[in-house]
Amino acid sequence: MKKNRHDENHRPERRTFLKAAAGFMGSTLLGGVPFRAFAQAAELAPADRCFVFVYFSGGWDQLLAFDPRDPDEFTADRAAETKILPGYNLINDSRFQARPVIPDIAGKGRSNIDFGPAVGALADHYDLMTVIRGINMNTLGHEVGYRYFLTGKIPIGSAARGSSTATEIVGQMKPRVPIASISYNVESYNDRYPGFANALRVSRRDDLLLTLRPSADKLDSELEKQLLDFRGQPITCEQAAYGTRGVGTTYSNSQDQMRLVQSQGLEKSFQFLDTTLPEMADVRSRYNLVSQADVDSERGRAATVATALKKGIAQCVTINLTGGLDTHFGSQLTHANNQRRGFDALNSLVTDLRTSPHPAGGNFMDHTTIMVFSEFSRTPLINASGGRDHHLCSSALLMGAGFKHNTVFGKSGDIGMSPGTFDLRTGAADPNGENIFPEHVIATVLASAKLDYSITRVEPLRTILA
Repeated sequence: MKKNRHDENHRPERRTFLKAAAGFMGSTLLGGVPFRAFAQAAELAPADRCFVFVYFSGGWDQLLAFDPRDPDEFTADRAAETKILPGYNLINDSRFQARPVIPDIAGKGRSNIDFGPAVGALADHYDLMTVIRGINMNTLGHEVGYRYFLTGKIPIGSAARGSSTATEIVGQMKPRVPIASISYNVESYNDRYPGFANALRVSRRDDLLLTLRPSADKLDSELEKQLLDFRGQPITCEQAAYGTRGVGTTYSNSQDQMRLVQSQGLEKSFQFLDTTLPEMADVRSRYNLVSQADVDSERGRAATVATALKKGIAQCVTINLTGGLDTHFGSQLTHANNQRRGFDALNSLVTDLRTSPHPAGGNFMDHTTIMVFSEFSRTPLINASGGRDHHLCSSALLMGAGFKHNTVFGKSGDIGMSPGTFDLRTGAADPNGENIFPEHVIATVLASAKLDYSITRVEPLRTILA
């Protein structure tokens, strides 16, 4: 069995062009094959509005992140009453404060958002943030919660319904970038748009390089040769009939799309460790990329997102930024460390976008919407094994273009951190009001770009729209 190498300069083992072109075709016909994309223009220019969907895999502890509690009020002595135990004193690491963080930065003023100790330096960007608390995830299942937030529709069983939000955005906006949407180790769905709206699905950066880099390998299959030579063959009436809106036409279009993508040398933009490329020195410095392990880490993933947006390669990137959060056992430090790696990488990404001018004016964060989510939260009480279990109520972070900033919408309960009920038109707590669900967040993201959100069947949270 042939093993794949993953070093920076490794040439693809197989026929990259054919596989990528087939990926274009498969995404249109089958809807579930990796390597899906659509090339619409040869000129590279950043999209006027960019989107990043950041997934923290495993179910995050909101007490450590975006829904903290004061440990002086929610003490161990009152845990039987409040059913909340922050446990910050159990982290036992000087890098993490033992209470919520409320930044106060000269020129920005005091934050209206309090943060859990795992958020770290990302909290300094509070002036770009809206935090939504008290979201009812309606599930304790990983796959269900994950797919619910990807699409804004509750799955049937564990099967996703509807299109991914990135697909919905690309389907409506039709951006003129080589690869409209990239899904990095995240599922993607398309139930109503043509193939151009499909995401290019990759499991890691090497997959992205493999897709973008032309291959010099010779074909070793007569079938493959025939497929690549498909357009040059005489077309009979029977073949034309099959080609009309069928596999022939689809393959031909996909081949053209992949040829355009590979002709632009886009893979060089992601070769962060290549010292012969002068522009990579800045990327390495910004994201502290020294080794291949760094490139494959959260920091390298964040650098990949920034590069795709800033180079005008993609409009939407959906990324599994960090994991290791399904920690039912062990110390609070384990979960805090795992979250911190993701938040530190996200901080580097936001700092990069915030300090990089956008061709249309302002900086990239002025033109970028970021949504950060997980499939659910962890229980506010610590279990007998020193960990936290699955919990219905969660939070989400929205940053950048389209939203009011330094704002909190919603609240979880002070007993057991239960989902709150609100007048969703105003955000005011209302015992006779409604829960916030993931579809409200998705509708708000779409409305922030003045896109049609009717597919969500709910109204956006208008009080947080800019």
